[in-house]
Amino acid sequence: MEIKILGPLSADVDGRSIVPSAGKPRQILALLSLYAGQVMPVPTLMEEIWGTEMPRSALTTLQTYILQLRRLLASAYGPDPLHSSKEVLATRHGGYLLDVQPGTVDVHEYDRLVAVGAAAAARCDDAEAAARYREALSLWRGPALVDVRIGPLLEIELVRLEESRLGVLGRRIDADLRLGRHDELLAELTSLTARHPLHEGLHAQCMVALYRAGMQWRALEVYNGLRTSLADELGLDPTVRLRRLHQAILAADPALEPQQAERRPALDLFAA
Repeated sequence: MEIKILGPLSADVDGRSIVPSAGKPRQILALLSLYAGQVMPVPTLMEEIWGTEMPRSALTTLQTYILQLRRLLASAYGPDPLHSSKEVLATRHGGYLLDVQPGTVDVHEYDRLVAVGAAAAARCDDAEAAARYREALSLWRGPALVDVRIGPLLEIELVRLEESRLGVLGRRIDADLRLGRHDELLAELTSLTARHPLHEGLHAQCMVALYRAGMQWRALEVYNGLRTSLADELGLDPTVRLRRLHQAILAADPALEPQQAERRPALDLFAA
């Protein structure tokens, strides 16, 4: 089985989809997949589907949805004795568990690759860190679960995943900057700062990349654009760290050069 969450929901066995067409069974499959290998309590599943206003028939209806998912599994696996539907979607005390092989769910593989990248960064292996972060980010096919009805639990997970995605992207760019890949990053960072006009970290990275590419004036333009956006949208000024980076660019501070940057992210280069 292969399950994809980082984009439209996809789950198939040997190319045969087991994603139900009805909204609530899809929602259950998505939640069970996110927590594959863990028992999801019945009250948790019901809260995801109905929130705090559960119908009297909630338990019976949930059992019907589980039965529908098992029928799809049984149809996909056929007579395979090693993968009966009740073993793949197993009943456990007080809940249900989706029992799949490691690496089956793309979000779990994403988390694994991020951890490998973080371990590489911790031992100062920027090339390995950048590669693993890039591999993790490549698993995203668009907004996670874009075609699934979202309840309170899935909402929490989607916020976590989107925040993780942006954070991993920043770490990958920092690793690439330390590797001297500023020229390669210019187009990507220009696009990212346009899509995230208030994100100081991305703007700092863009400023550093532009400066190292010999475009000091454009780095200053990026800072001025961020300052204007922060003032207009939030009534705020850039943080002290970003102002220090701005001053360093104005002064052509040698600390901005790759060989002087040590192992600090762009936004931290001029922290107190």
